[in-house]
Amino acid sequence: MENYLVSARKYRPDSFETVVGQSALTTTLKNAVKNNQLAHAYLFCGPRGVGKTTCARIFAKTINCLHPTPEGEACNACESCLSFNDQRSLNIFELDAASNNSVDGIRTLVDQVRIPPQLGKYKLYIIDEVHMLSTAAFNAFLKTLEEPPHHAIFILATTEKHKIIPTILSRCQIHDFNRISVNDIVDQLKRIANAEGTEAEDEALTVIAVKADGGMRDALSIFDQVASYGNGAITYQHTIENLNVLDYDYYFKLTDALLEGKVSDALLIFNDILNHGFEGQHFITGLSSHFRDLLVCRDQATLVLLEVGASIRERYLEQAQRCQPDFLYVAIKLCNDADLAYRESKNKRLLVELALIRIAQLSESKKKIREYLIDDEPAPLLPLLTPPQPSVVPVAQHPVAKATAAPTVTTATTKQTKQATQAQPANNLSEYKSIRSIRINRRPLSDQEEASKTTRQTDIMNQPYTEEALQKAWLSYIDQLSEDIHLANGMKTCKPAKIDEHLYEVVVSNPVLQKKLLDNKAAIEAWLHLKLFNSHVKYQVKLDETSTQTRPYTNRDRLEHMIRKNPAMLEFYKQFGLDLD
Repeated sequence: MENYLVSARKYRPDSFETVVGQSALTTTLKNAVKNNQLAHAYLFCGPRGVGKTTCARIFAKTINCLHPTPEGEACNACESCLSFNDQRSLNIFELDAASNNSVDGIRTLVDQVRIPPQLGKYKLYIIDEVHMLSTAAFNAFLKTLEEPPHHAIFILATTEKHKIIPTILSRCQIHDFNRISVNDIVDQLKRIANAEGTEAEDEALTVIAVKADGGMRDALSIFDQVASYGNGAITYQHTIENLNVLDYDYYFKLTDALLEGKVSDALLIFNDILNHGFEGQHFITGLSSHFRDLLVCRDQATLVLLEVGASIRERYLEQAQRCQPDFLYVAIKLCNDADLAYRESKNKRLLVELALIRIAQLSESKKKIREYLIDDEPAPLLPLLTPPQPSVVPVAQHPVAKATAAPTVTTATTKQTKQATQAQPANNLSEYKSIRSIRINRRPLSDQEEASKTTRQTDIMNQPYTEEALQKAWLSYIDQLSEDIHLANGMKTCKPAKIDEHLYEVVVSNPVLQKKLLDNKAAIEAWLHLKLFNSHVKYQVKLDETSTQTRPYTNRDRLEHMIRKNPAMLEFYKQFGLDLD
């Protein structure tokens, strides 16, 4: 029975042309070989599984090839290429820095570098995971890396470039590898599936490519895993079951429920997901990604960012048209907040359910607001801020028919008036709460009605108040100053004192507090107007002159201060010849 070889090894590229997703980098390396412009040290950086070590091996083979092609590729026919392909080359060495990270290991390498090659022009040293070298090993390697023998070329590979010391980086020609795109991975998997005679659905290959996160080696490993699970066939259902990936259909159904404001349906779908063994955090991150994909679908320019299969793409385009951008913005933020708080939450399921409820309420509140937003004319703000005024039910005047009937009518009317007066404030308050941000169509008011309305509003905002009520309003403003502690502490040290009917004076002890009170005067007065229902309240700030005078600190200052208080002290000072020291 033929020995089984995993796809990652069986289909490992052996030429620059077969490297997937790194065309810019491979072109640079081929041109360096063709033009014989080879550096003494290269550093290949990038995520795992993108072809760093593979390109290093191809590059090393091509450099030592005795008959390279005009395109800069190895011929795979000369003795150097054949020995490398058979893993018996004496001129190309591969080392793992993780297991040779000591100074002794580097010294052994330095000793080997001095020996010239037996076949070919160069000795090439491929050091994988070079960031694992210790600082002492890096320092021991510096001199050789800076001035190697003319026959030595070093190719370093790493996934963590930031861990390599700057003195090493400055001595290397650095090449950054990109993550391989989903489309490139899918195309490569299709070629391998055809070569292996494996039936593979496009949607299944797309899920594998997304799961690989830009790494071809990971994609090939998953490909073999799913192929074994499906007994040679790779279907979408087998793929999501084997990889424990949540089906797209869940996200589409859940989004439909959220758009319609159906909280119960959303919670039932989430419960079904939990029953299938998925974690809540895995679900909430997938949901935020789903909302993100819907957002990029709304613009043709960002549609290229959607990395899904053709049939799933159609569903995304259809659902994206039913989602408003502001809904998606807030939904993504709610999902992200739930994801951040998930680890520290005591009740993780409730955290996700609350996020779903809030997202469902977004669409529901949108419908309610849309019903009331009939025109663009906003309702006046002033009546919403005024206390409800008791209204008296007008009583029609009728000629008195009988003297005995008048007391009965008056009593009944008085009772009705009292009941209406008592019930009116509660009704008015509920009306004010329910129409705070609602705009409605109103008929134009006549000049007489406008004048009456203005007079009524002026009377409302001219309510009488006491100085004690003003002090309480002043303190209430201090209580809500949570962001400006300095202003709050300063306002506690001074209180407004009445100097006119609606004018108050605030005496402060320093210019800094004076400036703060003047800068915030408009906000403080607006607060007092709302609390006292009087728009005439104003205050002025006065600086206490006595508190700003410079206090005497030195003996000379004290003497001058005493002379200003009592000029006779100058004669006393001169007569007795006092010493200030």
